[in-house]
Amino acid sequence: MHDLKTIRDNPAAFDAGLARRGIAPQAEALLALDARRRAAQTAFQEMQARRNDASKQIGALKRSGGDATALLDEVAVLKEKIPALEEEDRALGAEIEALLVSLPNLPADDVPDGPDESANVEIRRWGTPRAFDFTPLDHDALGEKLGGMDFDAGARLSGARFVVLKGALARLQRAIGQFMIDLQTNEHGYTEIDPPLLVKDGAAFGTGQLPKFTEDLFRANTGHWLIPTAEVPLTNLVADSILEEAALPLRMTALTPCFRSEAGSAGKDTRGMIRQHQFHKVEMVSIAHPDHSEEEHQRMTRCAETVLQRLELPYRVMALCAGDMGFSARKTYDLEVWLPGQQRYREISSCSNCGDFQARRMKARFRPEGEKGTRAVHTLNGSGLAVGRTLIAVMENHQTADGGIQIPEALRPYLGGLERIG
Repeated sequence: MHDLKTIRDNPAAFDAGLARRGIAPQAEALLALDARRRAAQTAFQEMQARRNDASKQIGALKRSGGDATALLDEVAVLKEKIPALEEEDRALGAEIEALLVSLPNLPADDVPDGPDESANVEIRRWGTPRAFDFTPLDHDALGEKLGGMDFDAGARLSGARFVVLKGALARLQRAIGQFMIDLQTNEHGYTEIDPPLLVKDGAAFGTGQLPKFTEDLFRANTGHWLIPTAEVPLTNLVADSILEEAALPLRMTALTPCFRSEAGSAGKDTRGMIRQHQFHKVEMVSIAHPDHSEEEHQRMTRCAETVLQRLELPYRVMALCAGDMGFSARKTYDLEVWLPGQQRYREISSCSNCGDFQARRMKARFRPEGEKGTRAVHTLNGSGLAVGRTLIAVMENHQTADGGIQIPEALRPYLGGLERIG
């Protein structure tokens, strides 16, 4: 959420940031509401002070035998007016907050301009797409040929965008998830967390899923939300808290199922496992000092890249333009893995620096050493990686001419030394 004081100090910069997101100016409307609210607060304080003074004068007059009728009438009028000002203050505050929480984070200065993914900028590449001496299969055709990927069963059980994995492919997916979580904890220093998969409104609000993206979430009949990513519970572990500066950065990771309704994705990736309602993902979250969040962002992105390198999967790193970034992000790098079956790069991880945007919504702060006040922390999140999409990439990049899959060296210890499926 945005800081109203910052908007007051530089409304033009605020509107310029929104314009880069393709959003119309909002500062004038916000500041007009703010002026009305501050006027109501001033009038309330003045009336309260006058009522208190008048009450003291009434007491003095009564003790001296004077006539307090006029003052009593004045206090009666003030008592009638004060609740209306309190209500005006509350209503204007709610209106300001509703507008503020609907607006996305402002892009960092070095984020490329552009309206959509066509303006994203390639930063670097790793690996060379394999030259096959046969026509490589899509993962869905390969999976069905191996008898380990059953989309018909998924549809019978749950509908579209579900799949049943069987046998070796189910085991391979589990191995990929275990390899990733071990890498992020043992080598990269993230603390493994096993969080709830159901969260309350406040947690979904804190990371920016609510209220804007309600239709993208699944809701239980208990009122809980199924997590769309472990970013939600992990980041909210510091909600409503004041951390010590020495504790930063906090680095957390989790391997969890994730649930997304994929609202607005009708007709996109309807075949295969690219876009599912249920999938597993290893999430990384960092709670960082504002002065070091850019450095932490680069580190997190490298941690995600390491997974792809160990699995021998060619990829590229893309800096997202202002118009393509997620709601809470101020800067995002996407990792896109090469998929031979589609002959294109596809997103497999997003690593985002959210600045203090989520922290303000969550009231997550730290106390700088030697200072009395507190500051908002910076929050970062990234996929390290999406397990299902990594399974797809392993299958397609390491497939063999006879319809099998060669297991990358890094995964073999998780499969009892197995070198090949098929």
